[in-house]
Amino acid sequence: MSSTKRNEASSSSSKTPKESVVADCGKRRSSCGYCRSPRHNSISHGMVAYSLTVYDYQALLDRGWRRSGSFLYKPEMEKTCCPSYTIRLKASDFVPSKEQLRVSRRMQRFLDGTLDVKRVDAMEEPNTSNNSESLVHNNPSCSMSEESPSVSNKEVDEVEKSLHYLSDQIDNAVHMFTENGEFPSGIQLPKASVRMVSQGKKKVLANGSEDLLYSSNIAFQVAASINRAKSRDKDGNDSKPSRDSDKENGFSPKIIAEKLVASLDSTVNISGLSIRACNGHVNFYTSSKQVSQNGTVQKAAIPKKSATNRNIGGNRKLEIRLNRSSFDPEEYALYRKYQRKVHNDKPENYTESSYRRFLVDTPLIYVSHTGDNTVPPCGFGSFHQQYLVDGKLVAVGVIDILPNCLSSKYLFWDPDFAFLSLGKYSALQEIGWVKDNQAYCPSLQHYYLGYYIHSCNKMRYKAAYRPSELLCPLRYQWVSFDIARPLLDRKRYVVLSDASILQNGESSPFQVAEDQDTMLSQVDESGQEDANDVPMHGDEDEDEEMVESELESSDDEPDIETTSNGEPENGDFSKVLLGIKGSRVRYKDLQSVFGREQQRYLESQLQKYRRVVGPVLSERMVYSLG
Repeated sequence: MSSTKRNEASSSSSKTPKESVVADCGKRRSSCGYCRSPRHNSISHGMVAYSLTVYDYQALLDRGWRRSGSFLYKPEMEKTCCPSYTIRLKASDFVPSKEQLRVSRRMQRFLDGTLDVKRVDAMEEPNTSNNSESLVHNNPSCSMSEESPSVSNKEVDEVEKSLHYLSDQIDNAVHMFTENGEFPSGIQLPKASVRMVSQGKKKVLANGSEDLLYSSNIAFQVAASINRAKSRDKDGNDSKPSRDSDKENGFSPKIIAEKLVASLDSTVNISGLSIRACNGHVNFYTSSKQVSQNGTVQKAAIPKKSATNRNIGGNRKLEIRLNRSSFDPEEYALYRKYQRKVHNDKPENYTESSYRRFLVDTPLIYVSHTGDNTVPPCGFGSFHQQYLVDGKLVAVGVIDILPNCLSSKYLFWDPDFAFLSLGKYSALQEIGWVKDNQAYCPSLQHYYLGYYIHSCNKMRYKAAYRPSELLCPLRYQWVSFDIARPLLDRKRYVVLSDASILQNGESSPFQVAEDQDTMLSQVDESGQEDANDVPMHGDEDEDEEMVESELESSDDEPDIETTSNGEPENGDFSKVLLGIKGSRVRYKDLQSVFGREQQRYLESQLQKYRRVVGPVLSERMVYSLG
């Protein structure tokens, strides 16, 4: 990463606040940003942070809190419809998967200008004859020459270019659907192969249409890969999925083909072709004006070199810049493009003010490098990490760098570069950054990926970064994901530390199954897979959708949280630090000035506040009373 750019708008050191000041907002109830069911509610506890030290925010993260701009929120796990578990991994233990390694290689090939050479893919990622991907590395010109012996070598080259271009466009669309959560991540999807259609097959694929030129069965291959992975996750074996399971999971070839066609329609029209889905096949049709009878697309029909065309030669330069969080017009323009094209969002939902509030504003107090192995060279605080290709901004990662971790908050990227899987690539870069900076700051050990929601399929991709661990929502202990997963498969809300204790053969202080049945009695499982949330790193406005929506107060009484020993955290709230008109005072030194009714109300609020932030933070952070 390049050097850090200072935020010109930052305050001078003499005016910089040195303590955390928060205002408790109590519980909030909103429609769920994950399952989208009107019958379900997302319930969270909220605070507004006027200032926040990086040390206090680190402690809040380790109690299940998270921030959106200056708003802090913590899901009420046992009551919310989609429990959100804080997930992290130790950077030095990270083991990249084959798919994650493939993302890095794909970026390198793009930078080298060799990404269009499919033979390179075959050499780097050899496949056995049983692997569906082995089909897509066949040379299209071989099958074409068998069906069209009269075509000249020059015409074969032109047809091959057309087929490669169309295959690349389909691959781009598949990558885009994976990035925005339409297709599951963490599984290996095949590359597209577009073939020329013989006269005999035209009768089968398009009722004998003479306009049919090319076809791809990629939808069948993608559906098979997805449903095979789902079947393996569910049953623990590699059983062959049935057609009924395809329909049940919502990933039938017909549906996938229709999605791809809808995404590619405008792009393919530029090439002089039309595209339609037919019984799961992606078919390309043409007019005689633009394509010759032998199937050769005229040169003018193939787009010229552009940022999205992977058939570009020559080396490219990738630059990664780490800047203090501030408003950048170029970043905002990219964010608007991302929201419009990836999420189909309306302009009124990504105004400059909402963008600033969501991704620029931060309560974190910046800590500069001290040179004593306690702070990395960039310092602690909120940052925007820019990814530039040949000087063009293609992605921005919004992150917080804290004493013990890099916390990934959000990523937005240029849809024209979807084929690079920038969400996965940026995550790998951020993990690598933590490793590199441990030499300057040994306490910097972990990479936080935000919230993991097992009940939302689009959020499960975070567990692909291994070995990960989840935060117990009751005792705030970290539990290996491998231990937690079997229980999360059965229950939405799990006291993870109990699972860990049981895994070690010890008796549990709580009856997990019985207690959870009671707590989940009002949760409707039917909405489990009905989510249109956006994952982290293609990332990560999943948390913000909950807190940015219109919230209303909840009068529910808070549930009793416990310490790591299972003891209630109701304790003594008399030591809570209050802020009143610029003064700092413990409640015990001030309670005599309040009337009886005021005391009763304030003590109730302080007790709830102490319960959700913990005794240590309640005595260290300032609870603002105005």
